[in-house]
Amino acid sequence: MDSQRISPVFIGREAERSVLAAGLERAVAGEPQIVVVGGEAGVGKTRLVEEFLAAAREDGAVTAVGGCVEQGADGLPFAPFTTLLRALHRRLGGELIEAAGGRETELARLLPGLGDTGPATGPEPDRTRLFEATARLLERLARADRPLVVAVEDLHWSDRSTRELLGYLFRSLQHSHLLLVATYRADDLHRRHPLRPFLAGLDRLRTVRRLDLARFTEREVIAQMTAITGAVPEPALARSVYERSEGNPFFVEELTADGATVRGMSPSLRDLLLVRLESLPDETQEVLRTVAAGGPFVEHALLAETADCAEGELLAALRTAVGAHLLVPTPDGDGYTFRHALTREAVLDDLLPGERAQLSLRYARGLERAPHAVPEDQRAARLAGYWYHAGVREQALPAVLEAAVHARRRYAFAEQLGLLERALELWDAVSPAVRAGLRPVDYIWVYPGTGRGGALDHVDLLAEATMAALLAESYDRALAISRRALRRLDERREPLRTAWFWLQRSRMDNGPSRSDGRAELHRAMELVRGLPPSVVHAQVLALNAARQTSGEPVGPQMFEAAERALSMARLVEVESIELYARFTLACLHAEAGSTEDGVAEMGRVLQRVVDRGEVSLLGRCLVNSAVTLGEIGRPDASLEATERGFALADRFGLEDTKAWLAANRAAVLLLRGDWAGCAASVRLARERARSDTPQAAATVLAAQLALLRGEVPAARAALAAVRDGFRTPELRSDFLIALSRVELELAVHDGDIRLARELFRVATANGLPPFTASSLWGLFDAAARAESGTRGLPAADAGRAQAVAAIREAMAPAPRRAPLWAGLGRLVDVELLRAEGRDSAARWAEAVAGLEPLGLPYHLAQARVSWAEALLAEDGAAADVRERAVRLLVLARTAAEGLGAAPLTARIDQLAARARLTGERRPVAAPAALPPAEPAEPAEPAGPDDAAPADPFGLTPREREVLALVAEGRSNRQIAERLFISPKTASVHVSNILAKLSVTGRGEAAALAHRLRLVPTGAPGR
Repeated sequence: MDSQRISPVFIGREAERSVLAAGLERAVAGEPQIVVVGGEAGVGKTRLVEEFLAAAREDGAVTAVGGCVEQGADGLPFAPFTTLLRALHRRLGGELIEAAGGRETELARLLPGLGDTGPATGPEPDRTRLFEATARLLERLARADRPLVVAVEDLHWSDRSTRELLGYLFRSLQHSHLLLVATYRADDLHRRHPLRPFLAGLDRLRTVRRLDLARFTEREVIAQMTAITGAVPEPALARSVYERSEGNPFFVEELTADGATVRGMSPSLRDLLLVRLESLPDETQEVLRTVAAGGPFVEHALLAETADCAEGELLAALRTAVGAHLLVPTPDGDGYTFRHALTREAVLDDLLPGERAQLSLRYARGLERAPHAVPEDQRAARLAGYWYHAGVREQALPAVLEAAVHARRRYAFAEQLGLLERALELWDAVSPAVRAGLRPVDYIWVYPGTGRGGALDHVDLLAEATMAALLAESYDRALAISRRALRRLDERREPLRTAWFWLQRSRMDNGPSRSDGRAELHRAMELVRGLPPSVVHAQVLALNAARQTSGEPVGPQMFEAAERALSMARLVEVESIELYARFTLACLHAEAGSTEDGVAEMGRVLQRVVDRGEVSLLGRCLVNSAVTLGEIGRPDASLEATERGFALADRFGLEDTKAWLAANRAAVLLLRGDWAGCAASVRLARERARSDTPQAAATVLAAQLALLRGEVPAARAALAAVRDGFRTPELRSDFLIALSRVELELAVHDGDIRLARELFRVATANGLPPFTASSLWGLFDAAARAESGTRGLPAADAGRAQAVAAIREAMAPAPRRAPLWAGLGRLVDVELLRAEGRDSAARWAEAVAGLEPLGLPYHLAQARVSWAEALLAEDGAAADVRERAVRLLVLARTAAEGLGAAPLTARIDQLAARARLTGERRPVAAPAALPPAEPAEPAEPAGPDDAAPADPFGLTPREREVLALVAEGRSNRQIAERLFISPKTASVHVSNILAKLSVTGRGEAAALAHRLRLVPTGAPGR
């Protein structure tokens, strides 16, 4: 037995232990916690976790540990969760089964034996149900009197499926007595390591704490050496160990355990780790090399089949290795693992290439002789890895293909893709005879080759890899793999398989280097045209009908496409595609005017989708139900549908759906005046989005909100993010319209009215797409305000009539059936009259009356300000008119302040100051009641002989003459020449005018003079 190498006393880490203890206290109180511990190899992460878990068990907690496994393409998906769930099952027995709550079928993918995983059903397998079942299981096992602490070690080796499950748990656990601890090796994280973005995302979660373990100080190193040896070390030895180990506790152990041996040793890490192996008997060294080649852990039964020695010799060698603290038993007691991963890495690095291959070959043969030596859920992946590393390609290819099937059944699509790409690598390296004996093509939704029997061919393998890449959201890989398949296929001989690949390409997310999928879908339609009915044909038609709803205005062709897709789905008897087509048809009916029938049918389809558990259809139904209700003018119903959607998305673990729902909620809340809620929903959409479109939608909404708040730089940054990060021509039409609105408003802010008009022309050039009412009315309102706000500016007046006419023409077919759109339409109508100088207080009173019951505080405040402005322009000297204007401005300012609408607040204050309504910038308090609206009368354009109205700004007659010339665009010298005064006197008059009008420049003064009719049309000089 070797001398003691591990300190029996836990050294240091007081601060870290305090953080963990505090996390456990919060978990006991019902607030789930996550602590992520990072540090270099050997710094003591595992020891810290072990000590904490032991203390937690003493306090009544249930604990479990699972470790990630080095993977490559052989990865064991969800390995840490399988291990820790096994431990919990052994500890809790029937309680775990009860906590599964009927989700044993899903959980069996993590814990084989808990239930029957069953065959894949539905259009696509969906692991989100597995994630949700895991989260609910852990929540139910954790109790206030018995919290649950689970630890996942070695995240730097984690497979993507494990990271995504962890991320789901981190975000979805809400009220639970659970503490989750994870560790990772920081020095393994190179710049492109996949764990880096995962860790960066954790920093935004309030329940996550990060701990970075530092190396020991010299004092802590001396304490560790003292605990190991039982005596205080000599100062020279202590200093030497500290300098060589640099404070790494694991190296301190190695250097301390046999100081006489290691003093003359090279400081090279590998030599340091291997020196103790070389002092052990040859038989033990050979067993250690065998264990290292078997993986991070090896079961005793498999090792017995593999080791080149008798059972007695094997046990003796293992006892020596365990006594030397090089190996430790695995937590389940069935096998062995290296006490520290660094030691295993050093042993593997020391193997000759031929040695590694021979050991892998022995493991492969041993596992085939004794398949029950390893857990069933690991068998296929490990056998595939052993054959692959052994270099026996004829055995590796079928084993890798079998492992890919097992990965798919566990929803580990990224790992399935890695295995299938390894199979593609091996394909040409094996003989035709081997390929002829391969398994049939695996389950692929609507793939024409599924179920035909016989060995899969190369195109089948490419189809499996394409679908795995799609499900893993690795769209670039899916594009590349499907491209290889299309090059191999003869579309005349195999139109259905060719159409299937084009169909999948049309579904790929429209990232910066990808199209919107319309051309690919059209290609698939051409290929299936004239063929007998098939599931591929039905899916192509259903997807085509849905795609049409985001293009041209609703017309008979859309209904025909949806009806044709529905008939085909019923003909081939695939209910999931039938439901897809029914939902498209329901949305069209709701948009086209059959509102009640369409909404009712949407509800029926959604309920059927939920009842059937059609998870791949659920996201579309949830999002489009909420969006459609909003676009037909029912924002409150849209919010209710969104909240229900969040509940169902939580239930089924649909993370990307939450991003879509959050973006929709943000849009409705922006309209409703809950701007804080809008900002929170924008942040949620950005955090949860896994595809471009909801990310782009949230960013456009952020820009709109920034403009409403007067945060122009933030709006420009958001606009740049959309333009730089997304292929905007392929974004949905409603987002493009909203994007055009942002660009238009920024152009007006920059004083470029010509650009604003061109942006509007381009945005409306192709008519009004369906399901875009809210975006369209926002665009119409912005365009109308751009014209009215620049009235009186010579540069803007040119082309005004044509611009206003273009806005009226574009908005003519826009929906006004719903009260919401009717109210906004009335607001835009009178804003266009204002742009022409033909608005009146009566018209604005009518607009305000229409907006008051709609719950649109920003638009209502806008209308009230314009009403007050019109009143002052018509009779600003009358006391009752001024009192009415004050009331309107008080109501508007209260709303603007509450919203945080800085530009609108500034407009109100400027109008109040110009009209001298009070001696303060803020209008005086007004009675709560709104002044009654006067009957609307048609406004007539001002005639050429109309006199200027009474002046509310205190301008002198001479200042009014000067203002008239300023409104013509005259310079100070020109004004002086016209009025026979000096340029200096003209300059003084202009300065006084700007001060009295509370404007900042001549252009703004000119616009105000025309808008409020402060000058007659027959002013001097005309």
